[in-house]
Amino acid sequence: MAAIRIDATPQHLIDVLTLGFSSDPMMRWLFPEPHAYLQHFPVLLNLFAGEAFKNDTALSTDDGSAAALWLRPGAYPDGDGIMAFFNDVLSKEILEDSNRLVELEDELHPDESCWHLAMVASDPTSRGKGLGSALVDHILIQCDAEGKVAYLENTNPYNLDFYKRRGFVVVGEIQAGKSPTMFGMRRDPR
Repeated sequence: MAAIRIDATPQHLIDVLTLGFSSDPMMRWLFPEPHAYLQHFPVLLNLFAGEAFKNDTALSTDDGSAAALWLRPGAYPDGDGIMAFFNDVLSKEILEDSNRLVELEDELHPDESCWHLAMVASDPTSRGKGLGSALVDHILIQCDAEGKVAYLENTNPYNLDFYKRRGFVVVGEIQAGKSPTMFGMRRDPR
């Protein structure tokens, strides 16, 4: 298993996650042009998961080729900031759908205190080496020890089995208009 570190260098993690999400269906629906994706994804990442940098729950593998941003219980994405950002940068064709997605995400998020896996990805050249598994499992061990639920919104259907192998179950689908489907997934402590 890869060694895990708490990474105090947000830019390094942002770079790895930007590479890792570059072919993600939801992210590329939001930002279909390469330039727009590279410009706007890091901003969205900070709005969605910036609390991980403040709370020492931004993790990377020891070689720096994979990263995960976890929101600890009581930490949340900046919903108002996300909506304002979307209003500023998204095309009119997808703005209404994207704002509805944010509302649906809020509705599906567990009511009880939980760990939220905001993002996990690896450099595409490092996929298949178990790095993402190590980053997810690292916090799941803590979830089990604390008796806490883990939650995520999976934006890529190809990752469903990855999460199911870790005990996550789909609790709802999140889709609006012409958007891709996200899958709200929950894992009860073991």
